[in-house]
Amino acid sequence: MPRSVVVRALVALAVLVPSIWSAVTLRPTLGLDLRGGTQIVLETRDAPGTVADAAATDRVLGVLRDRVDGLGVAEPSLSRSGERRIVVELPGVQDPAEAADVLGRTAQLTIHPVLGAASPGTARILPDEDGTALALGPPALAGEDVSGARASTGTPGVIGSVVEVAFAGEGRQRWQQLTAQAACAPSGDPARRIAIVLDDRVISSPQLDPSIACGAGIPGGSTQITGSFSREQAGDLAVLISGGALPVPVEIIEQRTVGPTLGAAAIEASAVAAAIGVALTGVFLMTVYRLVGLAAVLALAAYVVISYAGLTALGATLTLPGLAGFVLAIGMAVDANVLVAERAREEYQRVRRLDRAAEIGYRSALPAVADSAVTTLLAGGLLFGLASGPVRGFGVTLTLGVLVSLFSALVLSRMLTIWLVRRRWIRQRPAWSGLASLGPVRTWLGRRDPDLLRRHRRLLVCSGIVVLLALAGVVARGLEFGVEFTGGRAVEFSTARPLAPEAAREAVADAGFPTLAVQATGSGGLSVRSGDLTDEDVAAVRGALADAAGGAELLRDERIGPSLGEELRRGALIALGVALAAQLIYLAVRFRWVFSVGAVVALMANVTVVVGVFAWWGRPVDGVFLAALLTVIGYTVNDSVVVFDRVREGWTTEHGPALRRLVGAAVLATLPRTVNTGVSTLVILAALLVLGGDTLVDFALALLVGIVVGTASTISVAAPLAIELQRGSRRPAPRRPVARRRSTGAVL
Repeated sequence: MPRSVVVRALVALAVLVPSIWSAVTLRPTLGLDLRGGTQIVLETRDAPGTVADAAATDRVLGVLRDRVDGLGVAEPSLSRSGERRIVVELPGVQDPAEAADVLGRTAQLTIHPVLGAASPGTARILPDEDGTALALGPPALAGEDVSGARASTGTPGVIGSVVEVAFAGEGRQRWQQLTAQAACAPSGDPARRIAIVLDDRVISSPQLDPSIACGAGIPGGSTQITGSFSREQAGDLAVLISGGALPVPVEIIEQRTVGPTLGAAAIEASAVAAAIGVALTGVFLMTVYRLVGLAAVLALAAYVVISYAGLTALGATLTLPGLAGFVLAIGMAVDANVLVAERAREEYQRVRRLDRAAEIGYRSALPAVADSAVTTLLAGGLLFGLASGPVRGFGVTLTLGVLVSLFSALVLSRMLTIWLVRRRWIRQRPAWSGLASLGPVRTWLGRRDPDLLRRHRRLLVCSGIVVLLALAGVVARGLEFGVEFTGGRAVEFSTARPLAPEAAREAVADAGFPTLAVQATGSGGLSVRSGDLTDEDVAAVRGALADAAGGAELLRDERIGPSLGEELRRGALIALGVALAAQLIYLAVRFRWVFSVGAVVALMANVTVVVGVFAWWGRPVDGVFLAALLTVIGYTVNDSVVVFDRVREGWTTEHGPALRRLVGAAVLATLPRTVNTGVSTLVILAALLVLGGDTLVDFALALLVGIVVGTASTISVAAPLAIELQRGSRRPAPRRPVARRRSTGAVL
C-alpha cells in the first residue's frame, strides 16, 4: 500500500476516534434560545468621580454574580463583553421582570436613620414599602459595611421567613450606634425605624424591637429583619442587601426571554431538517457519482460527527442560528467533493485510468477548493468578530464547518475514493465508479459548444434591470428593520386556539393598545411589537389574547435599548462593507483585477437583490438576516472563484472574442459542479424553510434567494463585467503557460 494512503489513514483515525468518543460522551452547551431562559445585557455608566472602565466593570460583575447566585438559578452565566458590558444568562428564568428588578437596582446600597414622617423642608423624602413618605437622615452605613445577608426560617414566635444581615469592620460599630440612636424613639414612632435604600428606593424599613433599650443598640455585628416575609420575598431582599454597592451604575440595554417549548421545537425541527437534507443529499450524490458518491457520503457522515464533536469539545455555545449554520454547512461540505469528482471525470477522459484520474482530480481542484474555503472563512470570521449574541454562534459553526469540510474532502473522501478505484472489480467495471463519463448534460454541452457569453452586454443590462427593481423595493416599501436594529420590544405568543391577526388586533385595541403592531408568525403564533412596551403592558396584552383565544403562552420576549439598536444597525453596515472589501482584497491577490472587480460587483448586486426581495415582501431585517447575508457573500463568491480559476488555467493573452469564449468555456466546464452543489445546498435550505419553524424561515429564505441569484450573477454579472473591463484595459493580459488541452469534449 502506498505510503501516502497509510499516512492519510492514520490521520483519519487520529481525528475520527476522539471525535466519536467526544460525540458520544459530551453534550453541547445550548444557548438560551434553545433551552429557554433570560439573557440580560447591562452597560456600566460613568459616575461622579468614577470612570466606568474595564476594572470598574469587573467589580460590578463580581457584585452581580453574588446577586445572581442568591436567585438560585441553575448554571447561570455572567461574563464581561468589551470594556463596559456584562452579559447575564439565566437558564430557566421565564420572568424577566423579576431578574431585571434584582439586577437593575444598581445604585449604592445605603442605610439611613428615619427622622420621622415627611414634612415640608425635609432634605430627603422617600416612600417606604407601603408608599408612606419618610424623612431620612444622611446615610450611616454603605454597602461595603455589609458582609452578607441570607434568608432563613424564622425563630419561634416569628411569622414567616427572616433576613439575617451581617456587618463587617467599622460597619459593626456604626450599626450599633445607628440602632442605639433609633431605639430612643417611642414604640410606633417612624423615628424608631431604619431605612435600607437601594437605587433611591426603600427596599426595607424595619422597626427596632421594643426590647432594644435607648443608647444600647444592637451589638455583635449582625441583626435580623422580620416582617412576615415569604421565602421568596426574604430571598430577594437578602440578594439585594448582600449585593452591596456597585462602583458605577449600570443600565439594561438588552433583554431576551425564550420559552422552553420554543427552543425544544427549534431543536426538533432543525434535527428533522438535517436528517432529511443529509438523506436526500446522499441519495443525490450516489445517483450522480455512484461509488465515488458513496465515498463522499461516508466522508460527509464523518464530517457531521467531527463537527459535532468539535463544538462540544471546544465548549462552544450552540445557538439557534448556529444550529442552522451547522445544518447549512452540511450542504456546503458537498462542494469540495463535487469539485474533485468533476475534475476527476475530465482527467479520466485523458488518462483512462481511474486511480490516476482521481489523484490528478484532487490536485487540480485544490486551488479552487482552497479559494472557496477562504472566502467562506472570511464571512465566518466577520460574523464572529463583528456580530453579537446568537449570530456569533452561527459564525463559530460556519467557520468550524468549513475547516472540517476541508479535512472531510481532502483526507477522508480522497482516501476512500483512491482505495475504491484501485479495486480490481472496479477497474474492470469503470462505469460503476462514477468517473468514467462526463455525464449526459456536460457531454451534450461539449458537442454543442455554445458561445454562452456571446451577448454578454445584454446579460449586464438585464442584471442591471433586476438590481434597479430591487432598489425600487427598498425606496418604495422601505426596510422593515427588526427590533434588534430599531430598539423597542417584540413579544411573541402562542394561543390555545388559532387567532386571526385581525381578531388579535381588535382584542389588543380593546385592551387599550390600539397602535400596537400585531402580526401572525409562520408557526401560527402572534407577535406584538412596539417602541415602548412595559412589563405591565405585556401582561395586559397577554391577558387580552388569552381571553380571545382561550389561553396565551409567552414564547419570546426581546427588548433592545435605542442606543444599542442604533449601534447594531451601524455595526451591520460596517460588517457588510468590511465583508465586500475583504473579498475584493483577497480576490485581487488571487486573480487579475478585472476578475476581482467583476466578482465583487456581482456580490454587491446579489446583496442588493436579497435586500430588495425582503423589502418587497415586507420581511424583517435583523441579526439573523445579517448572518444569512454575510453567508451569501461568502458562499456565492465561490461560483466566481471556481470559474475564474478555470480561466486562469488557460489564459495567455486573450482579448475580445477569444477571452469571451475562454470565460464562457470555463462557465460551461464548471456548470455541473454549480448545479450539483446548488441542488445539494438547496435541498438542505428547503428542509429548513419548510420544517425549521418561524425563527428559521427568514434565514432560509434569504439564503435560498441569495444562492440562486448568486449562481446566476456569476454568468450575468461577474463574467460579462470582467470581459468588458479587460477589453477597456490598455495593459495586455500577462503571459501564462497554456494549460494542456484535455480530450474532454469541452472547450477547456
